[in-house]
Amino acid sequence: MNEQQQFWAQDYAEEYIRKNSQFDRALGVEGWRKMLASSQDIRSVLECGCNIGRNIDFLTEALPDATKSIVEISKPAFDYVTRKHHLSQAFNGPIEASAFPEKFDLVFTIGVLIHIHPDNLLTVMKKMFDYSNKYILIGEYFNRTPMMIEYQGQKDKLFKRDFGKLFIENFPVELVDYGFLWGHLYDQAGFDDITWWLFKKN
Repeated sequence: MNEQQQFWAQDYAEEYIRKNSQFDRALGVEGWRKMLASSQDIRSVLECGCNIGRNIDFLTEALPDATKSIVEISKPAFDYVTRKHHLSQAFNGPIEASAFPEKFDLVFTIGVLIHIHPDNLLTVMKKMFDYSNKYILIGEYFNRTPMMIEYQGQKDKLFKRDFGKLFIENFPVELVDYGFLWGHLYDQAGFDDITWWLFKKN
């Protein structure tokens, strides 16, 4: 594992679970319905980096008929989410090391790409693109120019940039929709001021 993977998988795993264990379910479902308003016919979902399954929990209501699958690097979080949810597929490890045989209607990250080192970012995005047979959704902290900011006093653990621009410039997709979940309204659901993009494969 590289420095960032080691931090999220082991060094900070238990603390991150504690920080993500309280959320407003109704508000989370509302956020997801907003992000998926321009999508249709999603029958399978893969979350790349699910932690304890906050988004999977929201999607059980927002997309009740879709199968849910996850990738999670932290073993404690992976054990938690696989105990709590009935999942179609599950992989414990880095996103780029996963190997599912099938594709999914929706592949997404929420607050995950910001924690991946810029040198590895396109590799992870390529994995997401390859897993999708229809939609890719990315929800992350936005900045016009790439920058690193300290996270809990740690350097090289959080990177902001225009993730949507990077994705659409490197993969054959079209933009379906995009938006912003303002923390003033959505912090209780854990979305934390994310900018999101919904792409469809060409």
